[in-house]
Amino acid sequence: MIPIPAFLVLAAVLFGIGAVGFLVRRNVLVALMSIELMLNAINLTFVAFNRAYPHQHTGQITSFFVIAIAAAEAAVGLAIVLSFFRLRKTVRSDSADLLKN
Repeated sequence: MIPIPAFLVLAAVLFGIGAVGFLVRRNVLVALMSIELMLNAINLTFVAFNRAYPHQHTGQITSFFVIAIAAAEAAVGLAIVLSFFRLRKTVRSDSADLLKN
């Protein structure tokens, strides 16, 4: 059996990679993928704690809702990125301030 701290370390590493990817990269698609990576790290944490307390299913239920929210975020985010690309012919977040007009 894999101990629970190993899952938590993996989740922390995944969350850190996602946070760095979100803060450093200027591409909107990479930022959305970084957010998805951070949400998956949170899901891993919920399921790991659910494994520690096997008679409670709160971690799995919460993880299911986070997956549903992540799917909706991906669909809406991709639609926004596609419309942004049609207007500006780029997906760099630096040029998003040009949409104020």
